[in-house]
Amino acid sequence: MDFFLAALTELAEAPPLLYAGVVLLGLIMGSFLNVVIARLPRIMEAQWQSECAELAAAGTDAPSPARAADATPPLSLSRPASHCPHCGHRIRPWENIPVLSWLFLRGRCSACSGAISLRYPLVEALTALLSIIVVWHFGPTPAAAAALVFTWGLVALAFIDADTQLLPDDITLPLLWLGLVLSLVPVFVDSETAILGAVAGYLALWAIFHAFRLLTGKEGLGRGDFKLLALFGAWMGWQTLPQIVLLSALPGALFGIALIATGRTGRETPIPFGPFLAISGWVNLLWGTDIADAYLRVSGLG
Repeated sequence: MDFFLAALTELAEAPPLLYAGVVLLGLIMGSFLNVVIARLPRIMEAQWQSECAELAAAGTDAPSPARAADATPPLSLSRPASHCPHCGHRIRPWENIPVLSWLFLRGRCSACSGAISLRYPLVEALTALLSIIVVWHFGPTPAAAAALVFTWGLVALAFIDADTQLLPDDITLPLLWLGLVLSLVPVFVDSETAILGAVAGYLALWAIFHAFRLLTGKEGLGRGDFKLLALFGAWMGWQTLPQIVLLSALPGALFGIALIATGRTGRETPIPFGPFLAISGWVNLLWGTDIADAYLRVSGLG
């Protein structure tokens, strides 16, 4: 209770313009992340199909397949402009204001009245909420700026993995390298701790993956999870990795059991682990030390 009272007092005393700016920035980034979540997997799939077609044509007399771009511009994060998935209506600027436009339009396209997913304003609101928590926790510091980038990347990764069971290298690897660069300052951990953390994070899940495959003949983890845990090691150090894995594995297991028990999925259906890792990694960046200290006090080891 004292913690929450102190937090509310600190929020009340904070500069209102700072938090107003953070909320606005979070909403704008949330709107952009919606685009990333929806389009990046499709962009990756188009690239894979193009590469497969080129490989299939290689070594034969057949001409190299013409790029779709010859007729239609390739899909990107900026092209085509945002549009209704039902009728193709181009979203006008006043229809693209984060959260407010969805509320004003009552979740419907202004042209065809087709339903607009509730997830769009939820991602925008979630990104704004997490952003303001980050700035409240770290204050107006370089650590807060870095943690905001970390947070936005994890939001995109969590939703993409939930949708497609993919953790794109286009997001995980830049964040991993950013964590290593920040260790040069250092912002969160020193370089030695960050490098060891990245190596340990990758190898830990790599070892679990191969051990599980040898024992069962099945793949229990995706390789993107290796890189995500390596990312956390680079940002927070190798010491935090057991806690991150533990705080993600337990909720993930309970969630999977609940889905199986309710008949929403089968025992053989893979369940994405990335969202649980992302939540645990974010929580540990902000409160990992507090959680570890609380455990030591409760267990009598502290």
